[in-house]
Amino acid sequence: MKAVPTRTVTLGLIGVGRIGVMHARNIAAITGQFAARNVQLRLKLTDVAEEHARTVAEETGAEFVSGGAEGLLASGVDALLIATGTQTHPGLILAGVDAGVPVFCEKPVAASVDESRPVLEAIAAKGGVVQIGHQRRFDAGYLEAKRRFQAGDLGWIHSLRAITGDMFPPSVEFLATSGGLFRDCSVHDFDILRWLTGREIVEVYARGSNNGDPAIGAVGDVDTALAVVTFDDGTVGTVSATRYNGAGHDVRLEIQGSKSSVMVGLDAKAALRSAEPGVAFPDGESHRTFAERFDAAYRAELAAFIELVLGERENPCTPEDAVAASRVADAAQESLATGVPVKVVQPA
Repeated sequence: MKAVPTRTVTLGLIGVGRIGVMHARNIAAITGQFAARNVQLRLKLTDVAEEHARTVAEETGAEFVSGGAEGLLASGVDALLIATGTQTHPGLILAGVDAGVPVFCEKPVAASVDESRPVLEAIAAKGGVVQIGHQRRFDAGYLEAKRRFQAGDLGWIHSLRAITGDMFPPSVEFLATSGGLFRDCSVHDFDILRWLTGREIVEVYARGSNNGDPAIGAVGDVDTALAVVTFDDGTVGTVSATRYNGAGHDVRLEIQGSKSSVMVGLDAKAALRSAEPGVAFPDGESHRTFAERFDAAYRAELAAFIELVLGERENPCTPEDAVAASRVADAAQESLATGVPVKVVQPA
């Protein structure tokens, strides 16, 4: 039997803050998975904080490269992973596309939908391959819920309830530049609702409150918000978010259908407790952060990107998908500011 030659895939990672470090560790964690398929993974990384980046490289078995994105691309990589601040995304995405390598970028494509449009146009004009990081698409619970819906097990959906609750807020400095709770946090819910149902959200009505740190309100954000969303077939749903879910990091999605209902995120670690006498479930220790809640999903997301680089699968989250979710988030932020329902503007 003829031996299958080993293929080497060199990944270039720019940005090793909290998310970047997680990606570097996850690439190291899935190396064995790909080695079993005769694919050798190599990681090169760079960051303006060079000493920190060198430490991360040593910890994860990666190679540190100086010179930022330009130096990283010039060093020879098969794909580029972007884990830097939002404002840098457009330029780095296009640098990777111009270099002719597939790109993985954390959401969003750009700071606003308007700023995303020229990026989408450039990607399309150059035939670029860009996957945007919406990790919930790779979570086992969401995948199973979608499978059941597509199989007809739920019947037709009459309502959806999505929840994202952080156990504690990020820094006020971060919130001041995050774009707002709906853009930073609920955009994941908007994306997963579109992905799961296969339908567009056409209208949003949002309300919010500030009962936590007044500094959050001072920078123009809210710490808790609720949006009522309407889909293009008339189905309704709610998307709620908070920065102060003291019980733990809470991400759930309830899908109610004419035949059955399911809930994603309802397991022993769910960040809630029953008020019914004698009911102990859920009784596990709740997750504290999104990184814990979606630990396996983040690894699966990177594995999917590597398969995309290898030409083994279709793009699981296109830039157009990500911008569509951002349009809903923009409408939610506008509704929050104006107090009236806002139509979601669809692309021409």
